[in-house]
Amino acid sequence: MKTLKLGTRGSALALKQAEMTEALLSATFPELEVERIIIKTTGDRRTDVALNEVAKAEGIWDKGVFIKELEVALEAGEIDVAVHSLKDLPTILEDPFQLRSVLERAPAADAWIGKIPWSEVKKESRVGTSSVRRERQVKFLKPGAKVVDLRGNVPTRIKKAALDADYDGIILAKAGLNRLGYPTEGMFEIERHPLFVECLAEKNFFPAAGQGAVGLEIRSGDEEIGVIIDALNHEETWNRVFAEREFLRLLDAGCSTPIGVWSTLEGEHLEMGARVFPEGSGMLRKANASGVVPMEVAHQLFENLK
Repeated sequence: MKTLKLGTRGSALALKQAEMTEALLSATFPELEVERIIIKTTGDRRTDVALNEVAKAEGIWDKGVFIKELEVALEAGEIDVAVHSLKDLPTILEDPFQLRSVLERAPAADAWIGKIPWSEVKKESRVGTSSVRRERQVKFLKPGAKVVDLRGNVPTRIKKAALDADYDGIILAKAGLNRLGYPTEGMFEIERHPLFVECLAEKNFFPAAGQGAVGLEIRSGDEEIGVIIDALNHEETWNRVFAEREFLRLLDAGCSTPIGVWSTLEGEHLEMGARVFPEGSGMLRKANASGVVPMEVAHQLFENLK
């Protein structure tokens, strides 16, 4: 193979993740040429509705709104590998596709960026997010706070946090801030407007399954590409996200379901915790589990839900 075609979304974060993938490929296979192909997805295009309403508006129930067009290009042979934020990738992929590898995970936690510190978020405070999982946790941890829909790429969202009166602050993935060079603790300024930024502890504000990881998807059965992509896989990350995604599969849950899950891996010992938020009225369910076999820990976590 002379050239490997790498498909990616066009946002700043997606391009950075594609750049990371390219760098690893170049370091591992110096003779391999890599061509980056930018693809605009449904989620990028439909900024006129809340993110959790995009699939309904487009009638794409079986696809993540940030992956459909990438998979179309992958199946057609227009790209060889699709680079994803793993949390956007459905837990069950259709037969033509395979999650082959994951890059080393960045911190999985969420982060608060606001005009006020997280500790000062209270009743009537306005919190920006497009994630149902984050929305439910804000309402759980900060009763009375108002959740305001937030769309756009990471730089756009941060600018809104600083300049838009509709938001007292916003919640983003810490990994995205890291990768784009933003601070994740302390304070910084946007156009002379100061912002507080702080990490939200994973065992208090639960991240999404796979958050902070980059997933590499290929065509099932394409072993020429598969052997190359295998070399990029980070085993510790794979074991953690495999267990997190298996837990979602057991719940028959997708990437937009309000579920938070954290994991830690020390040596071979995997520990996990989860919160499952009700779709409407109902009780919050939670569980913890630990062990040495990721599949078994995921199943135990599911069985422990109460």
